[in-house]
Formats: sequence, C-alpha cells, structure tokens
Amino acid sequence: QVQLVESGGGVVQSGGSLRLSCVFSGLRSGYHGIGWFRQAPGKEREAVSCRDGRDPKTYYHHSVTGRFTISRDNAQNTAYLQMTNLQPSDTAVYYCATVVTCSWSQGPYGMEYWGNGTLVTVSS
Repeated sequence: QVQLVESGGGVVQSGGSLRLSCVFSGLRSGYHGIGWFRQAPGKEREAVSCRDGRDPKTYYHHSVTGRFTISRDNAQNTAYLQMTNLQPSDTAVYYCATVVTCSWSQGPYGMEYWGNGTLVTVSS
C-alpha cells in the first residue's frame, strides 16, 4: 500500500520560512518522481515544484522560483520543500504526490498517489 504523509505546515509571518516533509512508503521502485502542489481557498490546485525520479531535473512555478527548493533523500524515503520569504499569497494546503515524470519547463505529469496535505498559513 502506497502512502505519502506530509508534515511541516503551520502559521508563519510574511518573510518567514518553513520546510515541508513528505514521507513516502510502499513504492515498488525508487524512481518515482515527487511533486509538491498547493490549493488555496477558492482556487484550483496548482503544481508548485517537482523533481524527477531518475535525474535531478526540477520544476518550479514562476511564483516560487528563487524562494522554494525541492529536495529528496531516498535513504529516508522523504522529499522536502524548503520555503523561504513566504508571502500571504503562499497560504494554501500543500500536497505531495508521486509523478511519472517532471519536465523542467512544463511541470509534473502522471500524478498517481497523493498525501492528505498540510496547511501553510502566512500572515501579513
């Protein structure tokens, strides 16, 4: 059974930082890509970042480029999203998901398994 569990969300002031974690288990290979997504109130879910499973290419939404960093520790079965200089517009529920592939220009494709999300609230 595949499981992804996010943690690390919380309330932070504008300009602050948070690191989200996504612990994954039950995947049959170590080559799944991982993506981070977010859904703000009243908005559609959007891809924030992804990292391909087989090579280190990454994608970032234009609104987070230079502020967010995705990483992965396969030994710990954990993916991370380091978020800095957070803004109120970053307030959302953040989800991680497995992705079949991650294009550095187009983003993630083939999301299959999802976590339940972790809430990030940025106050002004």
